[in-house]
Amino acid sequence: MKFLVINGPNLNLLGVREPEIYGRQDYAALQRFIEAAATELGAEVEIYQSNHEGCLVDRIQEALGRFDGIVLNPAAYTHTSVAILDALKAVALPAVEVHLSDVSAREPFRQISYAGMACLKTYAGLGFEGYRQALRFLAAYLRGERDA
Repeated sequence: MKFLVINGPNLNLLGVREPEIYGRQDYAALQRFIEAAATELGAEVEIYQSNHEGCLVDRIQEALGRFDGIVLNPAAYTHTSVAILDALKAVALPAVEVHLSDVSAREPFRQISYAGMACLKTYAGLGFEGYRQALRFLAAYLRGERDA
């Protein structure tokens, strides 16, 4: 299995940006965590981060035929990007949404997730662990496990 993990704007500033919300570990630590989680599953993973919406859309489109599933943390684009939603729907790869913080407990504008409308599941508020859970879910889903 091969998964694409996409991270949106400002995740490159982990450890610096609002550490009381996002934690004190940096983006390199997140990358190492994701790679270890994929290794646990015997899966391959490619990790991508961009602060630019069009680049995220391009990467989703490029996933078609190259990856078995997508783990996506669209960050601020969660609440604004119909383009990311449309790209996910267009490639029709199984996708899982991840958020480090519990967006449901934050500002009202964060309650809507356009990207989530094209995802099988969302993990929020688990910090880095949400990525491991998302990868495990996708692996089980692709193996056809009913209770994934």
